Amino acid sequence: MVTEHLSPALRAPASSRPYAKARPGYGKRTTPGQRAPRTDDFAPMPERERYIAGYVDRLPDGAAMDIKSLAKSLPLYGQMAVSSALKALGVAGHLRRVRCLAGEGDQVRWVSRTYWSRTARDNEWWGSFLAAESGHSTPEATPVPPTSGGTASPVRVAVAPATTPEPTAPPALAPVPPAVPSQRTFAPPAADASPAYLALAQLGRRDMRLALSAADCRALEPLAGEWFARGVDADYLTQVLTAGLPAQVGSPVGLVRRRLTDKLPPLTASSPAPATTVAPKRRVLAECTECGRPGSPEALPDGLCRPCRTTPPEAPAAPPAERDVRSLVGQLRELTRLP
Repeated sequence: MVTEHLSPALRAPASSRPYAKARPGYGKRTTPGQRAPRTDDFAPMPERERYIAGYVDRLPDGAAMDIKSLAKSLPLYGQMAVSSALKALGVAGHLRRVRCLAGEGDQVRWVSRTYWSRTARDNEWWGSFLAAESGHSTPEATPVPPTSGGTASPVRVAVAPATTPEPTAPPALAPVPPAVPSQRTFAPPAADASPAYLALAQLGRRDMRLALSAADCRALEPLAGEWFARGVDADYLTQVLTAGLPAQVGSPVGLVRRRLTDKLPPLTASSPAPATTVAPKRRVLAECTECGRPGSPEALPDGLCRPCRTTPPEAPAAPPAERDVRSLVGQLRELTRLP
């Protein structure tokens, strides 16, 4: 009699866990030059770090990499465990947190990204990679969000000038007068407007809490012009004026006047030149994995700043000292006998 051996059916593939997608420009970025994924990629690491690293490695570019989103997607570990695991992965050379300057012209902003490498890298490799990203990173050409597949280089679309046909209106028609008076129409700033005036006028577009009127810009123009006279460009001035704003600004002109006066940069011996300023040229800043403090890649070895790197580990609690139980009971009895 022939017996038919039936092989068990294959298990259905587990459905992928839903992940949080970061805002356009933020989130995970995969570094180039990695080997193919293997089952023992994170074998030397502890179980918790190995589990979280495997989940992060499967995330697509653009996925949210903040601690709260990862803890919400990983039911086995909370936010403190995820934070400690990311710190360990950064020390092991698998990730670096950075701040990138994205945008074009006066429409720029700082975005937070996490570069991920399946292959563990040393500090020298990360320093060279972030330096190359800082030197070759170009601002986004348009505010179009990147595709779900990862970062996309700005697409330059060549638009041919539209050719308008020759006017065929009869010459006898008189020009129609404007329906709105000229004093109510919006006019662009004058061609002879100073860079200080233009920088102040763009503050409202950078942050609505610092929206200034034309009269405010003219009143603050001499103070801002002093910054430009000391070798500061518009990007640096805008970053200083918009950094660390309170939740509500009652008087934008008063706040800007105070910052222009208190944060005036010192005079330099060299001739003023915007190209000599270092801060606006760097487009990528490394970020401490533990506390988020920004800095250069050289100042953050293993992805950690000096305070987080030199914090001593918590010493285990010492066992309680042995007590003489008989003498302790005797003291308690003496206390009960007292009136």
